[in-house]
Amino acid sequence: MSKYESEIKRRRTFAIISHPDAGKTTLTEKFLLYGGAIAQAGQVKGKKNTRAATSDWMEIEKQRGISVTSSVMQFQYEGFCINILDTPGHQDFSEDTYRTLMAADSAVMVIDAAKGVEAQTRKLFKVCALRDIPIFTFINKMDREARDPFELCEELEHELGIDTYAMNWPIGCGKEFKGVYDRQNRKVIHFTSNTNAKAATATEIEPDDPALADLIGAAKRDQLVDEIELLDGASCDFDVERVRHGKLSPVFFGSALTNFGVEPFLEEFLRMTTAPLPRKAGEEVIDSFDDDFSAFVFKIQANMNKAHRDRIAFMRVCSGKFEADKEVYHVQGGKKIRLSRPQQLMAAEREIIEEAYAGDIIGVFDPGIFSIGDTLCAPGKKFKFDPIPTFAPEHFQRIRSIDTMKRKQFLKGVEQIAQEGAIQIFKTPYSGMEEVIVGVVGTLQFDVLEYRLRSEYNVELYKEGLPFEYLRWIVKEEEDAPALKEEDLLLPNDAKLVEDYKGNQLLLFASQWSIQWVQDRNKGLKLAEFGGAKF
Repeated sequence: MSKYESEIKRRRTFAIISHPDAGKTTLTEKFLLYGGAIAQAGQVKGKKNTRAATSDWMEIEKQRGISVTSSVMQFQYEGFCINILDTPGHQDFSEDTYRTLMAADSAVMVIDAAKGVEAQTRKLFKVCALRDIPIFTFINKMDREARDPFELCEELEHELGIDTYAMNWPIGCGKEFKGVYDRQNRKVIHFTSNTNAKAATATEIEPDDPALADLIGAAKRDQLVDEIELLDGASCDFDVERVRHGKLSPVFFGSALTNFGVEPFLEEFLRMTTAPLPRKAGEEVIDSFDDDFSAFVFKIQANMNKAHRDRIAFMRVCSGKFEADKEVYHVQGGKKIRLSRPQQLMAAEREIIEEAYAGDIIGVFDPGIFSIGDTLCAPGKKFKFDPIPTFAPEHFQRIRSIDTMKRKQFLKGVEQIAQEGAIQIFKTPYSGMEEVIVGVVGTLQFDVLEYRLRSEYNVELYKEGLPFEYLRWIVKEEEDAPALKEEDLLLPNDAKLVEDYKGNQLLLFASQWSIQWVQDRNKGLKLAEFGGAKF
C-alpha cells in the first residue's frame, strides 16, 4: 500500500452533535487529551480560574459558557488521524451545525443520561438520517443521577426511529457509578475515581469472578447478571453494515467529566468507522482514493483574528492529496487559483500546513471569492459536488442601523455574516437594503449578530420581531423565468413575498395553515422546504 493510500485509510472525520449541556464539548476535550493534543482539559462552564474549552474561541462563547460556532480540531490517536467537527449544541444553535454534518463521515450523538432525547437532537438526527451516515450514541453524565438505561435505549429507538445496540452497560449511576460491562469482550471494566485531567484508572475483571462482589458490592453484581441476561435475550443482533448505513446506533455509557468510559468508547468508535467516504457530484461519484485533489467549502468564518480582519474558508478534502501553493480549479468562479497559506485549525489556534489528504479539514484565506458549497478540484476536471442544502430559518426579525450614517458598515457586516451562513438575509422585492429581514434557525444567532456588528463593525442595531415561523423557496420551472410580484399571487395577511441576497424568491408564513392556503389557491406554484439542494 502506498503512503498516499495509507494516509487516507487512517483518517476519520466525524461531527459531535447534542442538545445543550449534554457534555459534548467536554467529551471533545477528553478526546484531545487522549490524543496528546492538549495537556489539560478545560470545562465549558466553570469558575474564573478554570480553563476555557479549547474548541470555544469566540469571546461570546467564553462569556456564556456555550459553543456558538462549529470548530474543527485534528489529533492523532493510535495510528489514526482524527478530524473532529465540534458543533454548537445550544438550543439556539445555527444552520452552521447542519452544514457541518455535510462535511462529516459519521456522527457521535451525546445524550444526557438524566434528560434523554431532547428537541434539538431530533432535528440533528433527521439531517444525519437524510445523509445515511453512521450515528454512535454516547450516553453521558452517568456520574450523576440518571434514568433507567433500558428506558433510555427504548426512547432512542422510539424518538429517532433507529435500532440501538448497547456496546457496554452501566453499573450504577451518580456516586454509585462503578463502571461498565463490555458486551463484546464480556468483561467488567471497573473505574477508580481520578482527577479530571487524567485518564481514568480501569480494572478489568470477569463477570463471574468472585472478586467482583468485593469491587462493586453483591447487590450490584446480582443486578448486573440479571440485566446482562435480559440484554442478551432482548436486543437485536449487532451488524456493523447496518451501523455504517445509519440503521443501527451502537450505544455507550460513560462520564466525559470524570473520563469513565471515554477511552473504550473512542477505541470502539475508531474500530467501527470507515475511512473517508466517496462523495456525489451529480451522476459522478468521486472516490476518496482518486489521485486528483477535490474539496468543497462548507463553512466561512470572518474575523477569527481581529488584528487581521481575515476571512477563512473551511474546506473538506474529498479526494486525493492537497499540496500548498499547488494550482487548483475553482468551479463556481470558473478560474484557476492557488490556495496560499493553508491552515489546520485547533479552534482559534492555527498551524500552516504543506499537505492534507481526503478526510482532512483545512482552512484557507478567502479574499471574498468563495461561497458555501463551492467545489475545488484539479485543473482539467469540471465536476460540481452536490450543493449543500439551505435550511429554512424559524425566527425572523426586521433590523436596521440606529445611526443612518453607518449604513455602509451595517450592510457590509450583515452581508459578511450572511455569506458565512450564520444568518439568512432577505428584503422586499424591488426595494433597497435600508431595512433587512434576518432569518435564523435559533434565536441565539440574533444575539451573535448584534454582538458581532457592534464589536467588528461598530454598528448599533434596531431590531423588531416578526410573526413568521416558516419559509419556503419558490421553485422556478425555468432559470430565466421572470421574478414574481406580490400582485401575481393570492396571499393571506400572514404571508409575505421576499428575496434573498442571491435574488432567489421566497415566501414567509406565520402558520402551516397559510402554506396550504397559498398552495391551494395558486395553481402551478411550487414551493420547496430546502434551498439549493434536494435530498
